[in-house]
Amino acid sequence: MENKGDNQSVHFRNDIQLSGVFQENEIKSLKGVKWKFQTDGKIYSSPIVFDDTVYIGSEDKHFYAIDKKNGEVKWCFPSGGAIRSAASIANELAYFTCTDGFLYAVQIDSGELLWRFETNGEAMVDPWDYFLSSPIVSEGIVYFGSGDHHIYAVHALTGEEIWRYKTGGVVHATPAIYNQTLFIGSYDGYFYALHIQTGKEKWVFRTIGDKWFPNGDIQGSASVSNGTVYFGSRDFNLYAIDAETGRGEWNYKVPGTWVITTPTVKDGLVFFASSDHSKMFAMDAKSGREKWNLPLHINTFGSSIIAHNTLYFGNMNGKFYALNLHTGEQQWVYETESSKEGFEKWLDDEGKLGEELNEQLRNAKDIDEYSKVYDTIMSLGSIISTPFIENGSIYFGSTDGCIYALE
Repeated sequence: MENKGDNQSVHFRNDIQLSGVFQENEIKSLKGVKWKFQTDGKIYSSPIVFDDTVYIGSEDKHFYAIDKKNGEVKWCFPSGGAIRSAASIANELAYFTCTDGFLYAVQIDSGELLWRFETNGEAMVDPWDYFLSSPIVSEGIVYFGSGDHHIYAVHALTGEEIWRYKTGGVVHATPAIYNQTLFIGSYDGYFYALHIQTGKEKWVFRTIGDKWFPNGDIQGSASVSNGTVYFGSRDFNLYAIDAETGRGEWNYKVPGTWVITTPTVKDGLVFFASSDHSKMFAMDAKSGREKWNLPLHINTFGSSIIAHNTLYFGNMNGKFYALNLHTGEQQWVYETESSKEGFEKWLDDEGKLGEELNEQLRNAKDIDEYSKVYDTIMSLGSIISTPFIENGSIYFGSTDGCIYALE
């Protein structure tokens, strides 16, 4: 597979702009599960496919290389912590970050460690801070963010630090690269455009903020399309910014709900999902006007991807959706076994939280009790992993610990 920017490489959401748009035929109807592979931990991470292998990490502290044809493990690499980033493949190496505070470079043919780069340590902002920054490789340099508040540039073959840039908060977004510029947000509420060779600021954009989230924390990643950068914030906004100047083009507020998913843009539309309001939105990419929305009734944290005229994404209810881009009409839905087993117990007839979980939310005295409700939801086999599509198959991870391959 060839990636825009580096030959024989592949990245989270398919390219270094994090477009999420794949030059693949859409899967208009679902034949079924080609295979699934069980790990020993939840999967928040997202898969990538390179040649004949699926690469993905797990909360069980292992990074897996799996045969895409039959789901058999080729090798697995033990790390020092949970793996919550997607990998990038370049230079015959798999690069991924880990909760132990290291960036790893592992040989894709053997699973042997070539080098690892140590940051000043990772951090978890709150129980909903599910993802780490996924490394992106361009022109021999690996770029990623860290819980130590820094954005790093590291030599792809040696692991030697080239530059670092300090922000005012945790950086768990994945960098997007366009026109020799790195675009990334931080939990400090600022969105940064940095020169990729030097790490120097090109411009910085401040989110609006909200009464309940005054910093306008940026948890999710941006995507770049046609000279515009799109990203969401915990201040309930989706932003569209001019990539060259950093000036705002428009913002769209969905009151009371974080925008964490990475926007996906195609055919003049930008797609994103909200968390608490539990909808998938399609917006006009130029004006920010809403075209359609689909109620999902429960949170979406994983991002969507597109192949041809179909939008694909998973939901915390354990269901995976394929929608028509232009109408939002459901083309097919896949449900994990865990979802089938627990749906009626924990959710109501519409798919919203059932009375037992709502009562637990009402009675929650602190953030730990509140987050326990989400632990219960994850027993449904929640899909917060961003999918990857390749050659008629679609791959994603689930909190039931399984990696799924659908065809």
